[in-house]
Amino acid sequence: MLAIVATPIGNADDISRRAVETLRSCAVIACEDTRVTGPLMARLGIATKLIAYHEHNAARMRPAILARLADGETVALVSDAGTPLVSDPGYKLVREAIAEGIKVTTIPGPSAVLAALVLSGLPSDRFMFAGFLPPKTVARRRELGDLAGIGATLIFFESANRLAAALADMAEMLGEREVAVTRELTKMFEEVRRGSLRELADHYADAGAPKGEVVIVVGPPGAAAAPDDAEIDRLLAAALKQESLRDAVDAVTEATGLPRREIYARALRLTKGGD
Repeated sequence: MLAIVATPIGNADDISRRAVETLRSCAVIACEDTRVTGPLMARLGIATKLIAYHEHNAARMRPAILARLADGETVALVSDAGTPLVSDPGYKLVREAIAEGIKVTTIPGPSAVLAALVLSGLPSDRFMFAGFLPPKTVARRRELGDLAGIGATLIFFESANRLAAALADMAEMLGEREVAVTRELTKMFEEVRRGSLRELADHYADAGAPKGEVVIVVGPPGAAAAPDDAEIDRLLAAALKQESLRDAVDAVTEATGLPRREIYARALRLTKGGD
């Protein structure tokens, strides 16, 4: 069996009891870097053998890991931090294990992507993880241009040294949107800085690169400022002239990103002649 095990993104106490039991009882732990995973295992009192499995040796190591799995051994797959298969080569191992009829399970837990999303204060009902942007400006802007029309909150990993430049390119290519820059999640110096893309681009250009791991959460198009009541009523009045109450509410809900029940209540007041 292949067990995909989430490990802490910062605070070692965030590991689950089931994860500890799996890591302790499996035959071998496949990790990105034994120098990173080793200290965590030592702290947890886990003596299971570690083997390196990363993008540079994956093609060579996959057959050996699959052979262990075929022999009935349980192999745990971990990343340096958080949930495996997020910006690492683990999915290829999972695909081949599935193709060979090997059982694959997951022991869920910490994820920098989800931790940043829930701390951001930005819409979380629809989001897209876009990984790392290209380091070069032209390629980065091209990719941001491809993402600009997606009606969802966007989540990026980014190098602290490129943070200011990346935020400036986002402001240019995505338009003025709300953003949250999170760093050192779950650690002692955890920080979430919120504002507009331009504001935070200027801040980090002046302040310099922050320390620690960075996750950027960018609000969807139109999320920069919530419309006021007068604007909502204007949108509803226009929609109600052409559509049924239900369709008008749906259209304005999608356009504003506000809760449907709130839009529905205002629509009812408008159709009854009150406010």
